[in-house]
Amino acid sequence: MRKDPSVNVNGGPLRPCSTKPLTGFFRDGSCNTCDQDRGSHTVCAVMTAEFLAFSKYVGNDLSTPRPEFGFTGLKDGDKWCLCASRFLQAHDEGCAPLVDLEATHQRALEIVPIEVLELYSAA
Repeated sequence: MRKDPSVNVNGGPLRPCSTKPLTGFFRDGSCNTCDQDRGSHTVCAVMTAEFLAFSKYVGNDLSTPRPEFGFTGLKDGDKWCLCASRFLQAHDEGCAPLVDLEATHQRALEIVPIEVLELYSAA
């Protein structure tokens, strides 16, 4: 798999999102992506209890540890490369988490308008 260029939504270099917990489609700590990343794990989001409850409710439990996959579960304050469509869904439902724009890949813009991402800027 070939990574797309590591460029953020502002046109600059993509900053790392998180290494603890280790995130990203490539598990490289960044929200890098490629054509095989069907979920577009491109939005570097700061988890909240509200968002984690929402995500679990809609079928993607990110808070329960899964040791068989080396996944400790996410908690409030963790950063995670979130699927762009899940972020947009959370925005529509009024529970979107904050976003690190410098660590959010430009391909997120194919799904989420920049104006929406900017509403949740963690900076």
